[in-house]
Amino acid sequence: MAHKIVCFGEVLLRLAAPDGEQLLQTGKLNVHVGGAEANVSASLAQFGHHSVMATILPSNALGRAALAELRKYNVDTSAVLSVPGRMGLYFMSFGAAVRPSRIEYDRKDSAFALAGADAIDWDDVLKGATWLHMSGITPAIGENGTKAALRAVKAAKAAGVKVSFDGNYRAYLWENWKGDGPAIIREILSYATLALINERDISLVMGQTIKDRAEAFKIALKEFPELRALAATTRETITMDHHRISAELVTRTDRWESRPYNVAGIVDRIGGGDAFAVGLLHGLITDMARQDNIEFAAAASALKHSIRGDFNLVSINDVYYAMGNESLDVRR
Repeated sequence: MAHKIVCFGEVLLRLAAPDGEQLLQTGKLNVHVGGAEANVSASLAQFGHHSVMATILPSNALGRAALAELRKYNVDTSAVLSVPGRMGLYFMSFGAAVRPSRIEYDRKDSAFALAGADAIDWDDVLKGATWLHMSGITPAIGENGTKAALRAVKAAKAAGVKVSFDGNYRAYLWENWKGDGPAIIREILSYATLALINERDISLVMGQTIKDRAEAFKIALKEFPELRALAATTRETITMDHHRISAELVTRTDRWESRPYNVAGIVDRIGGGDAFAVGLLHGLITDMARQDNIEFAAAASALKHSIRGDFNLVSINDVYYAMGNESLDVRR
């Protein structure tokens, strides 16, 4: 049976330089629809869940194109509002050799950022939902984003809907409006059931240096009593297009770790963390055994590195194949 999961955040357009080029080196840009929560929403829909995207888009050609892209991948867009304004953008150049990838944001005063905190009717949107998913990017957008994010998680708690929260701490966005990121993320985490967060972000939130992940998870579970599980990936960068990815899941009683996934010939790493979140949510929703769940989530993240664009356009069977097969022969 399909489960209803609501994702709340800004939908963006990504304008990326062709592989190996710096921004505007040849004047060409490839366009994809993305954004952390939109990525999760699209992937959940590919896994057969009732995936609802709650957001605000501009009522112009760019907003309509983004809306059409969500619908193309079976995302429920009934909670998308269209208002006058501008589309949030980000520009990207992919890394090569010893040059890292680079992102430039252009999302200030977007339709989403300027929308009021009460724009979404959460009583209606959360009806029948089992999870609300949101990332730390949503409150980082500005004061309106913070108020909207807090209103969303409070509404979820009141409705008995579990909250999945991906830390995604973006210092650049918080600094733009002098927002107190650590304090706000702490408040949101107090409503979370599942946190996708690593020791670095926990250190920022707690205001102390915690280098050991196990210790960071222990501190977070003690600090946030609503939390039932924490999870994070570990990425070893061998070269720009060759990474090794593993993951771990911790509850209040146990810990599970995936095997490492060797990811060579990377096509696009953007959205890898969102793919991991979807793998975890799918496992939790379907009562998957915890070890299988963390393997599934890690494999989903690894697979995203083979897909161009922000969305992880793979099926459940694709993930299971990656979990159990090393062969890269043509599947017939």
